[in-house]
Amino acid sequence: MLPDMGLLDGKVVIVTGAGRGIGRGEALECAAQGAAVVVAEFDPATGKTVADEIAAAGGRAVAVAGDVADAEVANGLVETAVREFGRLDALVNNAGILRDKTLAKMTDEDWDAVVRVHLRGHFLPTRAAVQHWKAEGKPGHVVHTASTSGLLGNFGQSNYGAAKAGIAAFSTIVAMEGARGGITSNAIAPTALTAMTLDLMPQEYKDQRDAALERGEFDFFAPENVAPLVAFLCSDASAHISGKVFGVQGDSIEIFQPFTSVAEVTNGGKRWDPEDIGGRIDELWTASGIQAGAENMMARMRYKILG
Repeated sequence: MLPDMGLLDGKVVIVTGAGRGIGRGEALECAAQGAAVVVAEFDPATGKTVADEIAAAGGRAVAVAGDVADAEVANGLVETAVREFGRLDALVNNAGILRDKTLAKMTDEDWDAVVRVHLRGHFLPTRAAVQHWKAEGKPGHVVHTASTSGLLGNFGQSNYGAAKAGIAAFSTIVAMEGARGGITSNAIAPTALTAMTLDLMPQEYKDQRDAALERGEFDFFAPENVAPLVAFLCSDASAHISGKVFGVQGDSIEIFQPFTSVAEVTNGGKRWDPEDIGGRIDELWTASGIQAGAENMMARMRYKILG
């Protein structure tokens, strides 16, 4: 049974991609914190299962099937929240897919499908929610799902990484535009083992993880660990926080600093000659500690599923 009091008592939250993994954990946690949840999921049966699980625990939920990158479906999520529960307080954009290939092997469909689901699938529900809140003169909270693949880059994920970097930028701009009306917008970059990522893990790692769970150890990369931060960001307790990108995994919450200029060279008040740049640009690497060539930025992560 759900607790008597929670951080989201009386609130209504939409969670997209809520049928599995991180999204399922977010939907369950929001419900556990007292929210009524619109469970948005492409697959009808999977979404209904999560909604039924929430109802069985004493919560309120309704499942909505469809592609959130379709305007009719995205608009319908807000309409469903208001029709079924009388209001909308928060939106969690989580729906996503993977189509991993190196750029030279990537098809048009690989690119278009990933960019569509992630970017358009964030844009349309967010627009519908923001339009609703502005029309009602009410505040609201949006949580977007970025990724370290976008913030740092990841081999074989030019489509996914580009979309996720776009989501981080999108979230920042939504925060700026919504500030006057009390609409907050934040993004998370979670690290977790989900159905999308677990199949990519070596069997040796899976065996080690299973053994650790049998010993009762904390499952650091369980997708459910992402949900508490998301529930907090959906709540009025986070109303002073907006335009931020958080890393979240296990018991860790990080803050990412946006792109920031860290070094500069100037040319004495006159236009650069291209030939002169080669003799000066190395000063940037010395001053900043940044290397000139391509590097594995993911190696800078504090927490990695595999080292």
